[in-house]
Amino acid sequence: MKDGKRLLEFVGVVLLFQGAVGLVHRLTGALHGWGLVRRVGFLDGYETYASVALIVLACALFAAVRSLRSLSAG
Repeated sequence: MKDGKRLLEFVGVVLLFQGAVGLVHRLTGALHGWGLVRRVGFLDGYETYASVALIVLACALFAAVRSLRSLSAG
């Protein structure tokens, strides 16, 4: 189960990074070419919403991992 928690944490970090990069690019124009959100064609015009959704999903994954840790410890 420890490997599963680490995988969820890694996926959470990737989602958090992609969401943050997407927001920075959308708001400032910096970090051109770093994010994957702007490269997905069906998200044209919805990049900000998709980036925020990635950040929220990352936070949900971190909360799930924390919950799993407290269940396994107690």
